[in-house]
Amino acid sequence: MLCKTAVCFLRKSYCPCGAHGSLLSALISRQCSSQSQQQTKAAPKRSTFRPAPDSTHDWIGPPDLVSNLRPIVYCIPENETELEKCLRNLRQETEDWNHEFWTKQNITFRKEKDAYMTSMLKAHGLSQRDEQGRKRTLNSEEMAVFYKSFLDNNIIRHSNYNKEWYKRNFTITLYMARVVLHSIWRNITERLRVKKKNTPAT
Repeated sequence: MLCKTAVCFLRKSYCPCGAHGSLLSALISRQCSSQSQQQTKAAPKRSTFRPAPDSTHDWIGPPDLVSNLRPIVYCIPENETELEKCLRNLRQETEDWNHEFWTKQNITFRKEKDAYMTSMLKAHGLSQRDEQGRKRTLNSEEMAVFYKSFLDNNIIRHSNYNKEWYKRNFTITLYMARVVLHSIWRNITERLRVKKKNTPAT
């Protein structure tokens, strides 16, 4: 509830745009998801399972506890070409890069959020826990101030992330197009070869 209210408040008062604002929903939703998991005490642990080397399908694991991203392991098809290998390695490396970025970013976010909440509670003359031992929270307006401040302070980092993300996806798309065209050309040449072989000589 707190996270949804903060997102609405930020959208109305902050009105982010461009690289600065494009990560707002992703950033807040990752943190809201993490908070919800902590509240229900059912946060998934990162699986150590990995598919067998001869797997014929991509493997998608459970969400990581810190990055909130699902790990992906791409299968290695039979008779993989060098072009297909380059595409697979690029996609896998991009998944790992994305996981590393959000792991570091979420750790930083949580540390700064905890420090902010402690400071605000102290300013109000309150301890971190109430008389029943429950952890105190701040209202949506106070948290919205922190969310906006965090985005402002990380605008360059988020902008660089966006640029790299688009660059990687553009490159992956080009590789995928090349793989498809190469596969089509290979099938055509194979059919022509078979047709020529089966054609009786005159």
